[in-house]
Amino acid sequence: MIFSSYSFLLFLIIVFSGYYILNLFNRNKEAKIGLVLASFYFYAQGSLNFLPFFIFTVFFNYMIGTLLVREQSLNKRRFLFAVGLAENIVLLGYFKYSDFFIENYNFLFKANLDLLHLALPIGISFFTFQLIAYIVDCYRGETKEYSLINYLLFITFFPQLIVGPIIHHKDVVPQFEDKNNLKFNKHNIMLGLFIFSLGCAKKVMIADPLTHFAQAYFNDVNSGGLFMAFFSSLSYTFSYYFDLSGYADMAIGLGLFFNIHLPQNFNSPYKSRNFRDYWRRWHMSLSKFLSDYVFRSVYKSGSGSVRFYSAVMATFLVSGFWHGAGWRFVLWGGINGIFVCMAHFMTRKNWSLPTALAWLLTFIGIVGTRIIFVANSTHEALFVMKKMVNIYAYSGWAKSAILMELWHFIVDNAYVILLLFVSMIIAFFFKNTKEITEKFDASYKFAIATGALIVVSLFQMSNVADFLYFQF
Repeated sequence: MIFSSYSFLLFLIIVFSGYYILNLFNRNKEAKIGLVLASFYFYAQGSLNFLPFFIFTVFFNYMIGTLLVREQSLNKRRFLFAVGLAENIVLLGYFKYSDFFIENYNFLFKANLDLLHLALPIGISFFTFQLIAYIVDCYRGETKEYSLINYLLFITFFPQLIVGPIIHHKDVVPQFEDKNNLKFNKHNIMLGLFIFSLGCAKKVMIADPLTHFAQAYFNDVNSGGLFMAFFSSLSYTFSYYFDLSGYADMAIGLGLFFNIHLPQNFNSPYKSRNFRDYWRRWHMSLSKFLSDYVFRSVYKSGSGSVRFYSAVMATFLVSGFWHGAGWRFVLWGGINGIFVCMAHFMTRKNWSLPTALAWLLTFIGIVGTRIIFVANSTHEALFVMKKMVNIYAYSGWAKSAILMELWHFIVDNAYVILLLFVSMIIAFFFKNTKEITEKFDASYKFAIATGALIVVSLFQMSNVADFLYFQF
């Protein structure tokens, strides 16, 4: 069940109505329990077979966290932390990385073990990080003992459960504890509806068509020439942004329906002038988690430049492996890490490039790393990159061959090219969702915009695609 679907809208109406009806009659505890059960039901629609494991890990981590908060003995705390961390890593590793490890074992030892071909449970990469952050903070003594219901809402709250934003318990649990947030808030609901409509429009009107176009090429990279490679790579670059930021907008909007403020996840990342800035703007909740729990575990202030750059590389290698079970993703993480180290080095040396050149080089790097991310293999990624720049493959390019191919390509794919052009204008020059909503008021202007976006999106929902990070 994805947000931009008719079935989800029916689910939302039922859950929203039931939640506030129960709160209206001061059945606050029952309202929260109902929201937790609804979230489990929501999860079951995408990963019913994994639901027992999901329920187990949620309750197991609560038990570990509670014991860590209460326990005074350092040795016992270390043991509990090791058990909790191992449970999360083993569960994620088994379902996401089993085949990767088997393939590498077979390669190294010339073995022939069968692959498990396990279906990846939806959202496992996201809620595992939230659980790890929770028990790490419990071990560090940086959190208090939460009630079971508020803890369950922190983990299972359906708007952010599948694709994030990755939320931190300290930011969200106090909101669930605040009794004022149980009341019907007209402003939050209208703002949430507007943000949800923006995200839904991003998803169904821009991301899905661009994804369909790009996937057709990357499923068979031999099927097109220079222009197909170029426009498909750009299409994936922008479809990923509008797909992920669209989901984040919908999640943030849905959170406001229940008076819960979820963190911003994207801040116009394609306006960045270096990769350091880019990763501060792209998937911000993930970047914050990696900074707080990976980078700061390796680097301590004053440890020196070598330790600093090593911590940056370690963080991005972890990020790459988190993104996918394959060496291609590790390579993707490593390249991003190198680009970020280069940006830090230039900043420390007070070196700078002209703004336009810096932006252009950064964007070329973004497209290149996206190709590595979406290609079926590193070999295919390099093949696509070579095809994009190899105009000399056209023996008559100086005459008319390349122009004729471009003309035919434009005629055959006019709609996608127009949509790609529109997406570029929005990403490069328009305000992002946070900037648009900073001065939100319940005026006719926002009401008309919300209604128009919802109506247009509803007509597109019959051909809606899964989110790109849906099973991740």
